[in-house]
Amino acid sequence: MRTRSAGSDAELLSRTAADVFGWQTLRPGQLAAMEAVLAGRDTLVVMPTGAGKSAVYQVAGTALPGPTVVVSPLIALQRDQIAGLPGDGGPEAVAVNSAQRSGQTRAAWEAVRHGDAEFLFLSPEQLAKDEVLDRLAQAGPSLFVVDEAQCVAAWGHDFRPDYLRLAHAVRRVGGPTVLALTATASPPVREEIVRRLEMGEDAAQVVAGFDRPNITLEVRRFAEEDQRRRAVVERAASEAKPGLVYTATRRDAEEYAAELAALGLSAAAYHAGLPARERSRVHDAFLAGEADVVVATSAFGMGIDKEDVRFVLHAALPGSLDAYYQEIGRAGRDGGAAVAVLHYRTGDSGLQRMFATRTPDEETLGEVAEAVHEGDGPVDLDELGAGTDLPRRRVTAAANLLEEAGAVRTDDEGQLSPEPGVPADEAAQRASRTAEARKRLEESRLEMMRAYAETTGCRRRFLLGYFGEEYEAPCGTCDTCLAEDSPDPAAGTPTEGVTEPGAAPPGHPSASSYPAGTRVRHREWGDGMVMNEEGDRITVLFDTMGYRTLSLAAVTDSDLLTVRTEPDA
Repeated sequence: MRTRSAGSDAELLSRTAADVFGWQTLRPGQLAAMEAVLAGRDTLVVMPTGAGKSAVYQVAGTALPGPTVVVSPLIALQRDQIAGLPGDGGPEAVAVNSAQRSGQTRAAWEAVRHGDAEFLFLSPEQLAKDEVLDRLAQAGPSLFVVDEAQCVAAWGHDFRPDYLRLAHAVRRVGGPTVLALTATASPPVREEIVRRLEMGEDAAQVVAGFDRPNITLEVRRFAEEDQRRRAVVERAASEAKPGLVYTATRRDAEEYAAELAALGLSAAAYHAGLPARERSRVHDAFLAGEADVVVATSAFGMGIDKEDVRFVLHAALPGSLDAYYQEIGRAGRDGGAAVAVLHYRTGDSGLQRMFATRTPDEETLGEVAEAVHEGDGPVDLDELGAGTDLPRRRVTAAANLLEEAGAVRTDDEGQLSPEPGVPADEAAQRASRTAEARKRLEESRLEMMRAYAETTGCRRRFLLGYFGEEYEAPCGTCDTCLAEDSPDPAAGTPTEGVTEPGAAPPGHPSASSYPAGTRVRHREWGDGMVMNEEGDRITVLFDTMGYRTLSLAAVTDSDLLTVRTEPDA
């Protein structure tokens, strides 16, 4: 039973922050999150890049007895996080990952077993291994940290499917307090993170403001690819350094880097297809200030601790505003002026739509469902892989969908069993419907990204509204606000069918009856949440249909929406 008061917790945390880490003051939200963790509450922290999320687990983990497990998606990020901890006399941290020699792994586990290591960094894939979970259970961790927690909702189905099984890992290792950290999460994504990690009913949510006013937002539109390519290269060459350029493909990353290098810049490509040694070299060179520009796919930048990035350019349309906000958030962490420029062509959405809709097909779902039903008792993912001859990642993604659809269940040992009364063929059909709903959601997120690119209203208001944060336009630091009195004729017009924010025409109703966060029900599309309002339109995220933007006049004239007052089941 806890005997300390909340006040004593605050004193302990502040003293730990000062004595161990040298931080005399804590930033807004940090102390509140630390106190919630120390009180044993599962906690979700949403803070912009550079706002000090890592400090929450560093201080709270040091103050708590027992080791802290930190789930971190990239080896380079793990290395940076360990290097960021204080040296002499500070808490010891170790990592277990695929890049280590066996001797290093043994030493890391010995440090954990003897209580010498306060922090243990692991990838989600490591936590899919029974031997890792058994060792962690013996160590008795007091805190389980999920870094880059947006992966649980945004990318987990395909990109890192083991992220979606972390709740099972938490149970396997004794049910420690869960702390989830992310720089980008709209209200529905926050709800999904809490649900998927099975955080407690009293889970705390600490959400800092999303606005980064020092980053100027700009979109440039192009009809031809060669025009865009030339503009990206010229902008990267002319802006103050260092900077980042994001591309949609590995080939583009290499070609842009080569063009910039030919101009005499220190430019390097970074993508998942490069050897680990080359990725590490580029990563280290960028942090050390030895690279002017890194041209990368989305594989680069997660958790990058570099304050002086002056620009982030996108050479193609990102798949969502969630991804875009996180990537541009790597600019201007020192508070100095920075610029985020999206170079956009309408055709971009086709490529991103292909990326957004990759889910296990019905045949794969059927194979995995059949294997679960044919198993002699509960089966684990390795057994399913052996029985189906499918890669482990595809098996894991299929199992996640089957579980989400209520067709299979996972026990405390991480093994799967059929849901009683749901035969294999019905299980596959349910999971296929769930996958289709996921596709609609991802496609709608892409449409929101496209609407941002094509808006003629305040981009900052649009972007913050997506995250449920109200903002009074004009911002004065986006291209549309800066050009409000003299619009650029080259900016083009919005694509047909895309919502265009603006003032409500005379006689149109106000959106005040549907503030952000309002739970609503549509006659045909079911339940949803109001995300934001822009003049005479509101954007709603529906559970089964994804993001939809509705004319407020149509909503009120036809009674399309009903405000929900009952709590969620």
